[in-house]
Amino acid sequence: MEKVAFIINPFSAKKNYQPFLNELKDRVKEPLYYISESILGTDDFIQKHFNDVDIFVAIGGDGTISTVARNLINTDKILAIFPAGSGNGFSNETQFSKNLDELLEKIKAKKSRKIDTFTVNGRLSINVSGTGFDGKVVKEFEKTNRGFKNYIKVSLKTFFKYKPIKVKFFDEQYQQYNGKYLMLNIANTRQFGNNAYIAPQASKSDGLVDMVLVKKFPLTYSPLFAFRMFTKKLKDDDYVTYLPVSEIEFKVNTKNWHLDGEFNKIKSPIHIKVQPSSLNILI
Repeated sequence: MEKVAFIINPFSAKKNYQPFLNELKDRVKEPLYYISESILGTDDFIQKHFNDVDIFVAIGGDGTISTVARNLINTDKILAIFPAGSGNGFSNETQFSKNLDELLEKIKAKKSRKIDTFTVNGRLSINVSGTGFDGKVVKEFEKTNRGFKNYIKVSLKTFFKYKPIKVKFFDEQYQQYNGKYLMLNIANTRQFGNNAYIAPQASKSDGLVDMVLVKKFPLTYSPLFAFRMFTKKLKDDDYVTYLPVSEIEFKVNTKNWHLDGEFNKIKSPIHIKVQPSSLNILI
């Protein structure tokens, strides 16, 4: 596998990457791998080996995958994934499992296809990004040891305190949606992670993203919202609005965003733009 490189985020999977590395060394003779300490380090490693490697394998969560992916946009290089994050939304949506033998078989077959990505003020996103409630949740979640239980705890604690964000669209056709929202999400795929489907109809290869506007809802609506989200049944109603778009601009009165689950400060105005068929994924 001289044309494959494995990029490991040592901080993913509760910092327990050694079993993966041991298994990899058992199955692949002298694998080319890099244990990443920083985004810059990952970028440098990819650029150093760019001409010699066909398939770059990201071992980590959505943030790790996005970091690797941004180096491969609009090239013939192929992204592969071994999921090792807390949510693994993107790997779930692209059918990568925690089975190394299965991954190595896929690598051997070397079949791939192009999917869409999008940018938020020029910053890449491959899965789901957003602002408002979930942007705040990600900020607080990063202060914990991660994990699904901590995510739920932080979400509940934040929900009761959180004041809705104000959103104002520039384009006249969307100005009817100006107003206050609990959260605003941009979905290239269907789920945040952990099988929480925020945009059940989203497609990663249709040249569009689903903008999901969620108004602050009463506590009595929470069980229905959660049930629909975890059963792929969220839809337009009094609290949820879906807008499929290829490009859109708006203002929002917060800088707190998450891009693929990683906290970012992004200043308004916000420009969302889909990059059709821009990323080559192993299938």
